Amino acid sequence: MKLILDETALGLERAVVETSLGRVVVRSGRRSSNTATILVHGAAGSWTTWTPLIAYADEHGLPLVDLVIPDLPGWGESAAPDWREASIGAYAGAIAEIALALGYRRWRLVGHSLGGFLALDLAARTPEATASVVLVSPTGPAVVEAVRRPVRGGIRLPWFAGMLLAMRILDALGSVGVVRGLRRIGMLRFLSSPLFADRGVIDASVIGAFADELRPASFVHAARAVAGYDLRRFERITCPVRSVRGQRDAFSSESDSAWFARTIPAFREQRVPDAGHFAAIESPGVVLQAILASALAA
Repeated sequence: MKLILDETALGLERAVVETSLGRVVVRSGRRSSNTATILVHGAAGSWTTWTPLIAYADEHGLPLVDLVIPDLPGWGESAAPDWREASIGAYAGAIAEIALALGYRRWRLVGHSLGGFLALDLAARTPEATASVVLVSPTGPAVVEAVRRPVRGGIRLPWFAGMLLAMRILDALGSVGVVRGLRRIGMLRFLSSPLFADRGVIDASVIGAFADELRPASFVHAARAVAGYDLRRFERITCPVRSVRGQRDAFSSESDSAWFARTIPAFREQRVPDAGHFAAIESPGVVLQAILASALAA
């Protein structure tokens, strides 16, 4: 499925919200209640990451409502924050500030990759306001280990360790243009293949957006924030948590599922055979059903 770049085509509006991490660009709309459905993209993503899922839901008569979809600071149209202040808690706090500024007092959180990590942190911090969490290929303890201990953690997640090393080198060189150069010569589709179960069926717009949002500085600083995080915070989560993970997700370890199940009482996971790291794009129907089911369970 193609990414949709025009928010009005999905009945959404673009706004800029002032947060503790600076001005954040957000798309929102389809208001029907006081509980927001907040879609949080991951590293190398933006609000457009979610557009295939939204379009799929519309086409099947199950539209998602009360949508709040920010470009996280450092990605999309949102400016990079002061990196000294960009902790996981600060990112999560900015998401809550956006929802509150738009008039919502409660939220259902849907997070992909790093966005899933942020969703869990926000759920731990705001149990009364968080109705449910849906994780899509979430960042978990294996990624944290790979950032903290590149050699030992990299053995478990070699593709992630390799990407982190590449982003650190590009950040040090200030060479964000190299990524776009790889896109121009057609190499990015090959290099991004570990992210998808079958890259041959992935639309070129998805690969193009991946190139545009693969920002070395933002990636490196987000990884640093994850490395400094106390994972015991997730024990505070009380709401239902549903996880959808591609069976061929190169950025997730088998041990992550067991860890989440031990740590979060209401955690449930579904594996998707024909998906990699971007299950919301590769298998939107499965992710949609998880979102709808979590709304009913909350």
